[in-house]
Amino acid sequence: MKKTILVLMGGISEEKEISILSGRTCARALKKRKYKVKVLDPKGNFIGKIRKIKPKIVFNALHGRFGEDGYIQSILDAEKIKYTHSGVLASSIAIDKEVSKKIFIKNKISTPKFFVYNFNNGSNIRTLIKKSKINFPVVIKPINEGSSIGVYICTKKNLNKNLKKLRKYNKILVEKYIPGREIQVAVMNNKPLGAIELKPKRKFYDYYAKYSSKAKTKHIMPAPLESKKYKEVLSIARKAHFSLGCRGITRSDFRYYNNKFFLLEVNTQPGMTNLSLVPEIAAYKGIKFENLVEWMVKDADYAR
Repeated sequence: MKKTILVLMGGISEEKEISILSGRTCARALKKRKYKVKVLDPKGNFIGKIRKIKPKIVFNALHGRFGEDGYIQSILDAEKIKYTHSGVLASSIAIDKEVSKKIFIKNKISTPKFFVYNFNNGSNIRTLIKKSKINFPVVIKPINEGSSIGVYICTKKNLNKNLKKLRKYNKILVEKYIPGREIQVAVMNNKPLGAIELKPKRKFYDYYAKYSSKAKTKHIMPAPLESKKYKEVLSIARKAHFSLGCRGITRSDFRYYNNKFFLLEVNTQPGMTNLSLVPEIAAYKGIKFENLVEWMVKDADYAR
């Protein structure tokens, strides 16, 4: 008899709507595979609710803070409940763009030049940009958000306006803008699954481009790279996956410019909606969505 799976979705991050879409899609897939499925939005007395349900395995479809940053994972570890995706440490490192980029650099993985700006220490951001030799345009973004939330490409003219939008975060990442091609790689079971290229009609692959069919972002699978370069980006994604201590499935986001790959970040809980990239890459490799989701559940069962 197949185990009862509890799907966590929703949450309190700014990505809760996407989490609900991912969770519902995965819950349907698991039901098709004859699992008994329950769903839970981990708000309120989460620990009390989960103790009442007593799940054997949790499918973690949460996105963003408190869902993929090690917080929920630490609770599930304490309750001795198995769950999908990466563990506490890898999750907390991957979502922290400052820490993860330092690890990429240590492992000789190219990533855009950056510094952390603290709104509270009185420093002049334009002076810091000049000192860091990061020319405009620059990218500013929260240190621990996903789905391109709060990401702005800034010129000298609109920098101050965009900074005001991120004031609530206290600390942000300021990064060199890489104008190249958008390449994303899925890693599954510690092996690179494939690379896809995205051609958004917008300025970059932002929240709207990711989750709205109206954005009409073009997906090219496999990414049209020469064989040597295709293998190279797969290898870098695998290296990044291991450097952060990830497991299960991850998606690495790259910019390809001047014949070089720049790793932006590793997502430990990539989206699982009908527009999401990991399912699309898996489908190209002959893995049906239901099989992909079931593999994630089995991987969680075996891993802990």
